[in-house]
Amino acid sequence: MGSFGPKRVVADGTTHLPGPPYKLVNNDYSLLDATDLVFIDAPGTGFGRIEKGKESNYYGVDQDALAFSQFIQRFITIYERWNSPKFLFGESYGTTRSAVLAKMLQQNSIDLNGVILLSQILNFGFSVDGPARDPGNNKPYELSLPTYAATAWFHNKLPNKNSNLQAFLKEVEQFAMNDYALALDKGAKLDAASFDKIANQLHQYIGLPVDYIKKANLRIDGGEFEQQLLSADELATGRLDTRFSGPISDPLAQRSFSDPQSDAISGAYVALLNDYMRKELKFGNTMVYRPNIYGRSNWDMKHFGSPGTLNVMGDLASAMKGNPLMKVMLATGYYDLATPFYEGVYELEHLPITSALQKNISYAFYESGHMVYLHVPSLKKLHDDVKQFINSSFK
Repeated sequence: MGSFGPKRVVADGTTHLPGPPYKLVNNDYSLLDATDLVFIDAPGTGFGRIEKGKESNYYGVDQDALAFSQFIQRFITIYERWNSPKFLFGESYGTTRSAVLAKMLQQNSIDLNGVILLSQILNFGFSVDGPARDPGNNKPYELSLPTYAATAWFHNKLPNKNSNLQAFLKEVEQFAMNDYALALDKGAKLDAASFDKIANQLHQYIGLPVDYIKKANLRIDGGEFEQQLLSADELATGRLDTRFSGPISDPLAQRSFSDPQSDAISGAYVALLNDYMRKELKFGNTMVYRPNIYGRSNWDMKHFGSPGTLNVMGDLASAMKGNPLMKVMLATGYYDLATPFYEGVYELEHLPITSALQKNISYAFYESGHMVYLHVPSLKKLHDDVKQFINSSFK
């Protein structure tokens, strides 16, 4: 309803949409000019229902991937599509799912032509949502720094703004993985002069006050950044898309607990999907459409029975090694603080694969957030990039 389907919710902009009626239009950027599309609702979402007491058979990393694998095998059997080209497209947790699913399908002798990862997270140990729970792991702070910088750049909160966003972000990436990383890794051994130098440089790159950066011990998590960047204006930035902003719920809170981006668009998406399904497609009139399963289950994050932090980088690497012709594309937005763009780059650049297989990976960046298609120029570019990726995968 926002990206590749035949209809699109009109939601361009970075402010809260007015109330209904919302606007649904023909989607000029649907991928139907390049491929057939099969959208799969996870068990328990959409109009799908799970027999009561059987939720644990589906609500988990491995259980979920197995359900998708079984669906795909059944679908291509019933519709006689075994010999058709096949691509996975996953967004957000769908990228985690795609990594596990690609390996699972490969083990069932189903070769994929390609995997497209939009707003990627494969290693949850890199998440900037709660890194304080894992002291000693500094990677979340380093990998989120370019997104902080892009956000401060967008909101004009930098002391000295570089007019070239891409050049600025390359500079920040270098700082994040070198001087900043070295400083954080020294821990208590970091000398006072170096501490002050890093704090002042962070101020130049992400716009937060030097005193606040020092109080945070140079380590600022996502919620804190969302709460602090625009606090002088009594606003918080979005998490899914930091271009968005909304009123601070509690000016004295340590971090933001609401997402202005999600608040701004969710009503329109849910309303128009329900309206379109029931009025035009004549389906589901007596049923409730469930956009998600939040609040209805506990997701089992164990992978292969391991209780450790979820990391599926090895699954994607295994699928690529099992099928060395399979291509992978990362599509990611500069203003996504749920799955920061540089985190996705870092994950793919650190897959346990050969340099030859690294050449099968391509990257596309957008001046948008987690749902890059909310920015119409990015939606057009996403369509063009994915279409080119699909066509190039046959060469």
